[in-house]
Amino acid sequence: MGMRSVLVRVPASTANLGPGFDSLGMALSLYAWVGMRESDATVIRLHGEGLEGIPTDKSNLIYKVAQLLYEEAGLSVPELEIDMYSEIPLTRGLGSSASAIVGALAAANELAGRPLDKDGLLQLATRLEGHPDNVGASLYGGLIVAAWDGIRADLIRLEPPAQMGTVVAIPRFQLATEKARHALPSELPMKDAVFNVGRSSLLVAAFATGRLELIASAMRDRLHQPYRAPLIPGMAEVLEGAAEHGALGAALSGAGPTLLALVERDSSRLAELESFLTETLEAAGIGADLLRLQPDLDGPVVLDENEAPWLAPQGNRKGDRQA
Repeated sequence: MGMRSVLVRVPASTANLGPGFDSLGMALSLYAWVGMRESDATVIRLHGEGLEGIPTDKSNLIYKVAQLLYEEAGLSVPELEIDMYSEIPLTRGLGSSASAIVGALAAANELAGRPLDKDGLLQLATRLEGHPDNVGASLYGGLIVAAWDGIRADLIRLEPPAQMGTVVAIPRFQLATEKARHALPSELPMKDAVFNVGRSSLLVAAFATGRLELIASAMRDRLHQPYRAPLIPGMAEVLEGAAEHGALGAALSGAGPTLLALVERDSSRLAELESFLTETLEAAGIGADLLRLQPDLDGPVVLDENEAPWLAPQGNRKGDRQA
């Protein structure tokens, strides 16, 4: 049946990028690790902090996704020993659930002898997640443009402009995707739909041709960000002012509450932008952690098992939990 044990690292993702609701995504250099091996009994270990409340029995998402892959491939489902470590914060708009789904699929597919190709993994991941933007980015790396009709996901991967990086401001509160989706209207004016089609198309073209000067204008959105702004104090001010402080453009990352600024990696104004983000959110009563992240170009990577982060010295594993 192929490999008996596997370790996979999978990137976080940011989705929408402003106007590309449920269709644009980019992988980011923040990671989750999934270790999987066939076993006599199913054991699930969660390592690190921030994973409280995640089940460690067979209702665990990673186990259920792995089970689905085996069934999809027509294979009997083995008992599995699963380890997971993630530096991607949960329910912050950085694709934590998508990275878990993609990590589980990639690890189980490798363990089972690769019965599914990458497109097969995309179809399964999109069905599970309900939209292709985050799972597509985590699975393919780079920038992705995707569409899903409820049956099939189609995807094109773009190489991000070489000089482009990001600064993310991660507020210290969670925002459930379901709550963020409930904030959206069921209908939109035609002029707003036309506005977003134009901006999303322009943004893809700007990425594809490296026209960074068009990004700020192209990232404007009338589909979801105006309706979600009341859920995130300071968001409207950040999106309005980020370009004046050195950003190429700014957007709500996924369903939020993380705010994303696209930047030139070697910009002399990164510190200015970070001060603007911190001060604007603080003025709105929001504490946030800032990270400089790069686009991840690789998607899931199979690693040597001794590269697992949970094999760090005991003193670095204060959050370890076992079923």
